[in-house]
Amino acid sequence: MQLDDKICYCYGVSMRKLMNFSRRTCPKRPTQMTECLGAGTGCGWCIPFLIKIAENPDAFGSDDLTPEQYAERRKLYIKTQPKNTFDGS
Repeated sequence: MQLDDKICYCYGVSMRKLMNFSRRTCPKRPTQMTECLGAGTGCGWCIPFLIKIAENPDAFGSDDLTPEQYAERRKLYIKTQPKNTFDGS
């Protein structure tokens, strides 16, 4: 995925915005990533990715998924999973 590809589809938040937010704010808890335009507060699909970005924004690569693969996996998630939450934060 590229920097301008969306990570949070619910609120249209790109990887670039999330990475820059994490670098700038150095969140102490992954839940603080929601302060970046509401990312992670919609369907919950992006929460695992937000946690990785919060832990190390410079190492995040979204598992080398294409934007199309990412979108397809999100569709499947929406159909099969309950709303996700941040664990233990």
